[in-house]
Amino acid sequence: MAKKSAVNRNEMVKKLVDKYAAKRAALKAAAVDESLPLEERFEARLALAKLPRNSAPTRIRNRCEVTGRPRAFYRKLKMSRVSLRKLANEGQIPGMTKASW
Repeated sequence: MAKKSAVNRNEMVKKLVDKYAAKRAALKAAAVDESLPLEERFEARLALAKLPRNSAPTRIRNRCEVTGRPRAFYRKLKMSRVSLRKLANEGQIPGMTKASW
């Protein structure tokens, strides 16, 4: 099980990303728009830099929803390999069985 503080911090980052997503997208669009004057594009980049760092989507860490483990994460299942194997052996995941040949 991961530290609760790390999991909670990641949840806070997710909330900030959702909160600033529209503003960040608008500023990014203005910053790369060639039809705008150079000064306006520069101001958009400065405004983008003033937003909180944790509002950037790249700061989100993929974590297992079962244990909070940050590594060996399967995006499709939203869990780590350790949790996946444990639940599959217990028969908790439909259609997944242990391989044997």
